[in-house]
Amino acid sequence: MEQAAAVDPILDLARPSNLRNPYPAYARMRETTPVLWHELLGSWVLTRHADCLAVLTDSGSFASDWRRAGEDIPAPLLSVQTLDPPEHTAIRHLLLDGFRAQDRRALHDGLEPQIADLLAELAGRPSFDFVGELAEPVALRFVTAFLGVPAPGLDWFVPMSRTVVDGMDAGLWPEKHEPAVAARARLAEYAGGWLADPPKEGLIAYVAEHAADSGVEETVLRNSLRAVLHAGYESASRLLGNAAAALLTTPGALDAFRASPAPAVDELIRYDAPVQADARVCVTDTELGGVTIKAGDPVTLFLGAANHDPLRFDHPTELRLDRAPNPHLGFGRGAHACLGASMAIRLAGSVLGALARDYPDARAVAEPDHRRNLTLRGLDRFEVTLRPRAGEEVRP
Repeated sequence: MEQAAAVDPILDLARPSNLRNPYPAYARMRETTPVLWHELLGSWVLTRHADCLAVLTDSGSFASDWRRAGEDIPAPLLSVQTLDPPEHTAIRHLLLDGFRAQDRRALHDGLEPQIADLLAELAGRPSFDFVGELAEPVALRFVTAFLGVPAPGLDWFVPMSRTVVDGMDAGLWPEKHEPAVAARARLAEYAGGWLADPPKEGLIAYVAEHAADSGVEETVLRNSLRAVLHAGYESASRLLGNAAAALLTTPGALDAFRASPAPAVDELIRYDAPVQADARVCVTDTELGGVTIKAGDPVTLFLGAANHDPLRFDHPTELRLDRAPNPHLGFGRGAHACLGASMAIRLAGSVLGALARDYPDARAVAEPDHRRNLTLRGLDRFEVTLRPRAGEEVRP
């Protein structure tokens, strides 16, 4: 594997140095072969912004539902994330209507004192793990509060969630596929229990009340609620970890965030997005970048590479927290754009805003430790302190 990684541009991304910073490797791929056929993946790989955007916004030619290309998809994988119109339309509308029916401002207002209390507790320690002690518990608390259900134990949920994420890289490591399918099924069963005894408030309450009239199959509904729980948690927790690493390892970034928090969150997503890759299957012969993608060909979109494309972004390797406009693909585009993008952005703004406002001397104690995931990028551990260095004055 190590010898193969030395010459294979995709396997090379799993090397520790590239896990820390994959963007130079993406740049080499984008400059030399922006539309690449990769034998091990059995897929075309796209690294330019324009090509990735074209695929994301053309569900007629590029399918999320691989059954349209003749694939046999296990039932645990059929959800709002994997269906295409017209099946996708019914479940997406049900969930969107449920999202809109929630008092999201009240949710955030209720969470912000909890964030402040947690930061105050952590500030009393010499250092702490930003991932396990802040990002993950806050993200899980947030998404379950939105759903209207109690948060499961982190010790049960986090390993399950990580198993699902590991399975997203099964094209490179096939042994990760079956455990991920089983973990998805267990999470869907867990989510299905909410419908049997729904809460009185939250997204689950809305879905349970309107499911019978939606035309959505029960299996798809359970799987989609599982997807909301899992994707909401993973997107939010990994975004918080990646963003904190960028802010606390880039000189002056925490101060710059405080000056322009709204565009700063968008830039942090572009700079080091959790979702680094997505996949589609071509269902109609289509030309991209001078190459004809044939019907039946898988297509892997390296969104992390697209977000650093110099043809779309000026000085893409620089963290510019006032960058605007910022047409990044961190939450996808088109029919399968992330349902909860605005909520993840607002949560990140709340956590990072409190960090920048109340703890301007926060800093990294050690280098961020990245998980060995290529599809979803995130940290395994990031040791930080909220205290100033010895001898430094506490800044207001």
